[in-house]
Amino acid sequence: MGSFSIWHWLIVLVIVVLVFGTKKLKNIGSDLGGAVKGFKDGIKDGAASVDAAAAPAAPAQQVSNATAKAADANTVDVEARTKS
Repeated sequence: MGSFSIWHWLIVLVIVVLVFGTKKLKNIGSDLGGAVKGFKDGIKDGAASVDAAAAPAAPAQQVSNATAKAADANTVDVEARTKS
């Protein structure tokens, strides 16, 4: 009496089909399948966005003083000093 035989499960299946009907059970199955698919897609998208956020961004290109001076001949190079 601890486990159910195949006949017990068949009787339960027949009762469920009689109560809910095959059309409603089909709709429930397709809804459940769509929910599982959406969950898997969400997990994939979440993992992809976490990987993209963890990857370091490319550093901005810095222009050296020599390149900046060559680009504009009218620029005056001045060093700012703080008073102590």
